[in-house]
Amino acid sequence: MNSEWLRRIIGGILLVSLCTIGFYKPVQQYVNLPKHVKMMEGEEVNLPKATSVMAMSTAKNSNVSLNDKEGRLSIKGNNIGKDEVVFELAGLPIKEVDVEVLKDFKVIPGGQSIGVKLNTVGVLVVGHHLVKTDSGKVSPGEKAGIQVGDMITKINGKTVEDMSDVAPYVQKAGEKGNSLDVELKREKETIKTKLTPVKEKDESSYKLGLYIRDSAAGIGTMTFYDPKSKKYGALGHVISDMDTKKPIVVEDGQIVRSEVTSIEKGSDGKPGEKLARFSSERDVIGNITRNSPFGIFGKLNHSLKNEMMDKEMPIALSHQVKEGPAQILTVVDGAKVDLYDIEIVSTIPQKFPATKGIVLKVTDPELLDKTGGIVQGMSGSPIIQNGKVVGAVTHVFVNDSTSGYGVHIEWMLNEAGINIYKQDHKRAG
Repeated sequence: MNSEWLRRIIGGILLVSLCTIGFYKPVQQYVNLPKHVKMMEGEEVNLPKATSVMAMSTAKNSNVSLNDKEGRLSIKGNNIGKDEVVFELAGLPIKEVDVEVLKDFKVIPGGQSIGVKLNTVGVLVVGHHLVKTDSGKVSPGEKAGIQVGDMITKINGKTVEDMSDVAPYVQKAGEKGNSLDVELKREKETIKTKLTPVKEKDESSYKLGLYIRDSAAGIGTMTFYDPKSKKYGALGHVISDMDTKKPIVVEDGQIVRSEVTSIEKGSDGKPGEKLARFSSERDVIGNITRNSPFGIFGKLNHSLKNEMMDKEMPIALSHQVKEGPAQILTVVDGAKVDLYDIEIVSTIPQKFPATKGIVLKVTDPELLDKTGGIVQGMSGSPIIQNGKVVGAVTHVFVNDSTSGYGVHIEWMLNEAGINIYKQDHKRAG
């Protein structure tokens, strides 16, 4: 009886201890310590610290150092790379925190209006049409299984570079009554088919029953460029074909200067639009090598100025962006870049590349008066917060032209081929 009573007493004490230990301040702070910390080289991040919780050591190669000032524990990023910090409670190791130190990278923000010219890989099929023949109407392309969005890359084993390459093959095969061996790209798949041209009634030409296009053009906004390598990022979202709605596979392309001629003001349910004209062909300012979900990327021929913020600015990682006031750089008249106020309504710290990480709202009375908020052509406008480039405007809300999405600059840098996760070769060597 006494032993049973003793077991109950001890069990009760243990239960109460387990319930109350969660309220013990050092344990609470241990639980709240992050498992991962990402920081820039030279940056110092403060962590909560109780008097009986202390940093034991850093592991690996001392890429970080620990400082304890007035009860505040901080981790400082000394060198680019990864490290671990071990914490102890009452002399026992209780938690490991992984720390990643990134390059303290700076970019020059854009805001300039740019014209975009994309040349596709092969020719893009954007539609079918029926050809009138003596025996009726037919679409040879549709009959051959060619779909809207397919890229015709080869005909009879020869590479197709633009629309002018197609017509001679079609006419020659039609006159001889032959079929064409056509190679297509459909997303990641390569497809081969036979396509027989037909003669249009009362004409001498032969047709495929396909609408095709070999290039695309539009306008957008420059986001940033690296002053050393001249690598740039713009738009903040993929360019899709207006007919197929599919991302355009880029062979090459150019960006040119453009001037905004007028604004079609946005309203709820109808996005507005910048109307602009391209400058002359002689004013090509860079190439396009990549069209991705995070924008277009390439290399500038020379430096660009926005006359507002032409000095190098640090970037903010996704977890460093905060809700609150910010600004965007963009053009609404001619080629003049201006700074306008916005509010970052929400931001999502992202561990992996993803679009639409920022929700923003235009608050600047002047911009609201001129555009109604976010309009097409504003995509790529750099977002500035607390002296850092944090991202780019990407999309407008259909039901609210004052609000829209933004993408974090961290992921655009990655797509531009700028690696902030590794040291430069010179430094590492």
